[in-house]
Amino acid sequence: MSVIVIIAILAAIAIPSYIKHVTKTNRVAAEACLSQYSNFMERYYTTYLRYDEDPSNSTAIVFPKLDCATTAQTGNNYDYSLPAVSATAYTVQAKPKTPQDTRDAACGTLTLDQTGTRGRSGTAALDSCW
Repeated sequence: MSVIVIIAILAAIAIPSYIKHVTKTNRVAAEACLSQYSNFMERYYTTYLRYDEDPSNSTAIVFPKLDCATTAQTGNNYDYSLPAVSATAYTVQAKPKTPQDTRDAACGTLTLDQTGTRGRSGTAALDSCW
């Protein structure tokens, strides 16, 4: 009986710690994917000298699905989008999906803009989220 109690105590300590570690790992992977999207936007700007459209044919930017955003990578935990884009500025965001959104509510949606400014929608300190 004492062995069962010891195993239960160890499990009570280990499982929440493991979940916290997995949540943080998913967030760091989403941050890396945001950086890849930011690199895409900068390459786009280098080509067209604007972030929002191709001036040669006036077509709006098509936000790609990069490999980092696939379900095999971070796509099960985050949705990526380009909520704000103009000729001279953009913001890319990673919005957490369930269960990541409930486990990481303190950080919430992560954002990155053309100046490299990082953001989060949650109440946690920026340094603890990024």
